[in-house]
Amino acid sequence: MKVNDFIKTQKILRIATIDTRGNPHIVPVWYNYESDKFYIGTNTRTIKAKNVKQNPKVSFCIDVGINSPKIFGVMGIGKARLILEDNRVRSVAKKILLRYFKSLKNKSAQKLLKDTDCVIEITPKKMTTWKF
Repeated sequence: MKVNDFIKTQKILRIATIDTRGNPHIVPVWYNYESDKFYIGTNTRTIKAKNVKQNPKVSFCIDVGINSPKIFGVMGIGKARLILEDNRVRSVAKKILLRYFKSLKNKSAQKLLKDTDCVIEITPKKMTTWKF
């Protein structure tokens, strides 16, 4: 399986950020992968957004499977930044949400879109894969 194809077909990415005390914070998130970058819609009040603002170093993991030979994963490290410009945030957030909802008219999609005031953009520096 090609790495890009795998990344584009999966639905959950775990992102690890680093807080001001140097402690890791890891959370599962929805994402979109485009032009070799990951995009995660969020809110500036979240711990992950606050951490990225203070320290751009992140790691991430996308994986599937519990039985061999269908265990496969991608992990990596990268540099993150917050996108805060309203029109760009809204545009990227819509693309992310359309991976998970059939329509943005869905009540939950509308609520998430309204609450999204920033996007975390991850530029991977190194990615590795594994399979069993």
